[in-house]
Amino acid sequence: MKLSCTKENLLTGLSTVGRIASKNLTLPILSNVLLRAEKSSLVLSATNLEVGVTTRVRGKITEDGAITVQARLLTDYVGLLENDKIELETEGATLKVVSDSSHTTIRGMTADDFPIIPQVSHDGGFKMEATTLRDGLNQVLFSAAQDTTRPEISGIFFSIKGNKLTMAATDSYRLAECTVTLKEPRKDIKTIVPTRALYELVRIMPAEGDVEVFIGETQALFVTDSIELSTRLIEGQYPDYSQIIPASSSVEVHVDTESLVKAVKTASLFCRSGINDVTVGIDPAKNLITCAAANSELGEHQGSIPAKITGGPVSVVFNYKYLLEGLSAINAPDVVLGVTDSASAGILKSDGKGEYLYLIMPIRQ
Repeated sequence: MKLSCTKENLLTGLSTVGRIASKNLTLPILSNVLLRAEKSSLVLSATNLEVGVTTRVRGKITEDGAITVQARLLTDYVGLLENDKIELETEGATLKVVSDSSHTTIRGMTADDFPIIPQVSHDGGFKMEATTLRDGLNQVLFSAAQDTTRPEISGIFFSIKGNKLTMAATDSYRLAECTVTLKEPRKDIKTIVPTRALYELVRIMPAEGDVEVFIGETQALFVTDSIELSTRLIEGQYPDYSQIIPASSSVEVHVDTESLVKAVKTASLFCRSGINDVTVGIDPAKNLITCAAANSELGEHQGSIPAKITGGPVSVVFNYKYLLEGLSAINAPDVVLGVTDSASAGILKSDGKGEYLYLIMPIRQ
């Protein structure tokens, strides 16, 4: 392998794939990045056997070939070079890195030992804007379960019906659901995609352009102009969460999002450690929503903000962290909070058109 490219292009490519490569005592090669020179570009790949990322770097290819080297070492080294042209050349299992100011050799491993990243059929895929996919994922990812005790809820549920793509996540204490419109109708799909892969996708997706999505039986593939991310799908059936979403709420509160966030944050300073309880009181007679908390060691607080309320008075206790995360995900100036009683789930929606729903279970007293 022999080629030349700019430091900027090489560092961008290494940064894209490098985070997937991680230290592995059983399979040391998983901490490596695969460099493959072919045609008119340098192809960089990394995998942890669950997620694989591939990107192309523009360069002048003199001789085809491939090698794997430690991803972190190569990334850190290239990042310290001057902004000039870099030449890469292999000699057996050694990579030579030459620039105007330095000459370095890095010991690597043969490309033949690098794990094969599974291929996904390009049949029946769909295309959507990168910004739409990124925004939708950011609205649901944080709600997925953090552990794998129940693997099916540690991922994001993808469901397609016609031209509607629904993404949902839950950890049993709250649920986030976002629905977006696709450019064209597609065959119905239901699958579960690991959160780690989707967090990585959000990180590396371009700011503009489209993303093509292909769902296979065991793998999913996300493709942009220069990046491919493949991931193993989570087996199992996602719970039918529609059963826990209330058909309607007897009390609806229309309130300024920023004001509610500030009120919840203020009350949270006095909540009980480990319980994170903030009591939300709704008073339709005064058109006020009150956020209160009490701690025997710190004191107590109660603050009210104006709101437009329909329905009767009610008081419900929420985990303030879950409540704040839902308010942040809505990303709208006004929000609608729907509740029925102190034992029922609360529903957050944007005050206006939108296909985002956030459900939060109350803390039982």
